[in-house]
Amino acid sequence: MTQVLDFVPIWTLILGMAVFFYVLLDGFDLGVGMLFGFAPDTASRNTIMNSIAPIWDGNETWLVLGGLGLLAAFPLAFAIIIPAVYFPVLVMLLALVFRGVAFEFRFRDVEHKTFWDHGFCYGSAIATFAQGVVLGSFIQGFEVAGRQFSGGSFDFLTPFSLLIGFALLFGYGLLGAGWLILKTEGEVQAAARRHGRVCLIGVLIGIGVVSIWTPFMSQTIAARWFTWPNILYLAPVPIATAAVAYFTWRALGGESEIKPFIGGIGLFVLSYVGIAISLFPMIVPYHFTLWESASSERTQAFLLVGTLVLLPVILMYTGWSYWVFRGKVRADIGYH
Repeated sequence: MTQVLDFVPIWTLILGMAVFFYVLLDGFDLGVGMLFGFAPDTASRNTIMNSIAPIWDGNETWLVLGGLGLLAAFPLAFAIIIPAVYFPVLVMLLALVFRGVAFEFRFRDVEHKTFWDHGFCYGSAIATFAQGVVLGSFIQGFEVAGRQFSGGSFDFLTPFSLLIGFALLFGYGLLGAGWLILKTEGEVQAAARRHGRVCLIGVLIGIGVVSIWTPFMSQTIAARWFTWPNILYLAPVPIATAAVAYFTWRALGGESEIKPFIGGIGLFVLSYVGIAISLFPMIVPYHFTLWESASSERTQAFLLVGTLVLLPVILMYTGWSYWVFRGKVRADIGYH
């Protein structure tokens, strides 16, 4: 009997990449949006806005790819996860829409520019917090009966999910500060360094509390991290996290313009790896694995053909847009 090719690892890689690129790319521009609210004057706000104007909307492509990939390749997981986090996802999408509207109207409705400035900042913060709540709900798991979500509409609202929401505010703020250090000069850049250090402290507190709290929620996670010899094999992850945190702190107080952004990315990579280690191979913690949630081999194969054509296109135009708009920005070179 001919063995059927296993497409699950391929789709896991694609979905994981889409989620990570969304968190990284839309994360820094949401962080910039939150830091935008601390700008002291119009010139600073214009500079901050111009740093993301050419690329902010393209970053959300990865959100669409991730959502559709989950629906198509892992429909059982989609059918359980989305009803469980329906309200925070709805809040996130509404905040992203309002943020986009505020971005556009800020340049056209001059009489109400202050209102749209606040809308852009608060929309960024609300979308970020909602994403953190979704992540926290995912990590703590869902009530499942058979193959359906059996919990309540507000089960997502727990101290743990709220903690992740606040931690992500600092995380995206750190990425946003790194981006502003890279793209701006003068007082805007100096303020970004100060804000970056505050955000880094918040991120480290969040990582520490989550790392302690998570094993108490699941014996499986506790066993994976704290039994021998796993504790030896996985020790490089927290050690690397501490080293990258120290590197980022030094970079934020130094002269380098690229190192703070690299440090922020490094902390997100290590956090992402930590979550993957804790949950793999579960995609509906702690009920269904990736293989149990996957669609049929024929469906995955059919969708993979189109995806493998689409992915290089997305990567090329994303990379090209960042290349074209490389370099520093100024308040007098704006969005038209």
